[in-house]
Amino acid sequence: MSKILVAEDDETVSFALVEALESASHTVEAVESGREAQERLRLYQYDLAIIDWGLPQVSGPEICKAFRDSGGSMPILMLTARSKEKEKMEGLDAGADDYLTKPFSLGELLARVRALLRRPGNFVSPALQVRDLLLDANLCKVFRDKQEIALLPQEYALLEFFMRNKNVVFDVNGILDRVWSSESEASEFAVRQCLMRLRKKIDLPGEDSIIKTIKGIGYVLEDKV
Repeated sequence: MSKILVAEDDETVSFALVEALESASHTVEAVESGREAQERLRLYQYDLAIIDWGLPQVSGPEICKAFRDSGGSMPILMLTARSKEKEKMEGLDAGADDYLTKPFSLGELLARVRALLRRPGNFVSPALQVRDLLLDANLCKVFRDKQEIALLPQEYALLEFFMRNKNVVFDVNGILDRVWSSESEASEFAVRQCLMRLRKKIDLPGEDSIIKTIKGIGYVLEDKV
């Protein structure tokens, strides 16, 4: 699971992108203008951005250049109807990591997304294991002691986040920012309720929870007995 920003002003294209990415278990936020995209990139952390060239207010290349100039290293996939080599070079020179010309297939887009997320510093492993807890990101399935566990989408996203960041303590606001959409109205209470449900499903009877509470600080999934 990765957190992805989609900046696309064509409503039909944006809807299709969001649906395809969410079906691949990503958390997706969509905006329609270049200014909104710049503001999101300034305020929030993403694993990948998909940015249309011809956005209103601020263009895709302008967004890329400003983001790179500010030190941003997150991978960017540029979308555009422009297909001339000179224009592709302009987008790449502005800071885009890859370039996809419209019209495109959603299958190709998802393949490009996977490739960008696999790059050094952004590699997303398809299988995660902490002790006898296994998460298969390809199948979107979770197992504990070889028994499959049925999780709701938000529970799955929360567990994957903890497993990808094992032994790191996060407070509730940090979890909200990385696992829930920035547009979500979820609160600290929603995080704690989701965590309570997740613990009930993944913890073994009579054992301490694999996700520890650090009093006054936050929560951590510890990769040790």
